[in-house]
Amino acid sequence: MSTHTPTAPFSADLLANEPFVRFAVTDIDGVCRGKHLSAEKIISMLGGGGTIASALFGWDIADELYDNVRFTGFHTGYPDIGLRLDASTARQLPWDDNRWLILGEHTTASGAPLPICPRQVLKKVLAKAGALGYSAQVGMEFEWFVLKETELSVREKGYRNLQTATQGLTNYSPFRIDGQHDFVRDLFNYLPAIDVPLEALHTEAGPGNFEAAIRYGDALKAADRAMLFKQAVREIGRRHGLLNTFMAKFSTAYAGCGGHMHQSLWRDGANTFHDTNGPHGMSTTMRHFIAGQLHCLPQFFALYAPFVNSYKRLVDGNLAPVKPTWAIDNRNVSLRVIPGSASSMRLETRTPGADANPYLAIAAALASGLYGIEHRLELDQPAVTGANVGAEGVARLPRTLAEATEALDRSTLARELLGDTFVTHFVETRQWEVRRFNQAVTDWELQRYLEMV
Repeated sequence: MSTHTPTAPFSADLLANEPFVRFAVTDIDGVCRGKHLSAEKIISMLGGGGTIASALFGWDIADELYDNVRFTGFHTGYPDIGLRLDASTARQLPWDDNRWLILGEHTTASGAPLPICPRQVLKKVLAKAGALGYSAQVGMEFEWFVLKETELSVREKGYRNLQTATQGLTNYSPFRIDGQHDFVRDLFNYLPAIDVPLEALHTEAGPGNFEAAIRYGDALKAADRAMLFKQAVREIGRRHGLLNTFMAKFSTAYAGCGGHMHQSLWRDGANTFHDTNGPHGMSTTMRHFIAGQLHCLPQFFALYAPFVNSYKRLVDGNLAPVKPTWAIDNRNVSLRVIPGSASSMRLETRTPGADANPYLAIAAALASGLYGIEHRLELDQPAVTGANVGAEGVARLPRTLAEATEALDRSTLARELLGDTFVTHFVETRQWEVRRFNQAVTDWELQRYLEMV
């Protein structure tokens, strides 16, 4: 099998002697989907595109078919949608015998961008940024839990009494993380090899709880890296007998898992968020950007917290934001300004959980900020201090997926910035998610009501 130098230009000729090649896309939930195809088939698709069943947008995270989605379903017969592979994303996976992987996105029958495709939604927002003269840089951070379990063992246990891969609750612990030395070594060796450069990895606030920082880059590349990171961690972990979960709240005993986004806008090689003469080094552009995100956050919240479980993380006293607030270098807020030099000045949006679809979360954040810039929204809301001092009069963000979905559905601004077809589809899928949860009988209900009612 050939080994490709990552810096060398990719050519379809490199696939000629491969027995098979992988491609990957994401569905509306951010789940990685794809196929293993013959090299001949992949080469053909690189030249002229391909198709895939629209069922990819017709099922939920558990592969149950929606019964309320207009885009596709039994009423349409699940016809094909277009699939375009992006040759610039081709890379070899060192843990999979250097197998080639290429990322894709979806199109309509006419070849136009499919409005509900997460990667296409982000590209639409980035095109708007470009029209305004900006390029966006984004860096992602993920918190997640590593379990000493397998897909079989969690089912045998009924998802109860799961064993974590490290023991003890010790933040920033070289001793704890050394308990998974081989897994950590492989992450640092393999992820940079697929252009997912790790800047940091450490233990977090619970046994088996890790946090990783991925180096920043162009926003589309950052979203691709985020998707690849989560999939790679799962695949590499499996080879070590580990199961990795990016649930926003894995256990009531431990803190939740965030998917924080660091953003800045650039023009002509300069960071437009930085102004030496501005307060805390903040430019007027950055203040407009923050004002836009604060304005849109209650309406866009379901894009940052897309599951029922997402809201179990968003509780008071947990360093997870529950109000649309901002501050200077304060981790209690939704929007944390990180002062720095002309190259490092940035905004950290702390709202998303690790479970958010990275394409949609980044799209929502950038679209909101650009709206603030375009409409010159003033940052009238004062920065909070300490333990959210100054946020007493700020309305709380949605507490449930049902509430957040209703807010998104009502938002004409979301439909304007992200597309009416996309918002309609996303809302329908979240309504389905809420309905499925409302029909479920949970362990909590059994323990609370079984004997006494």
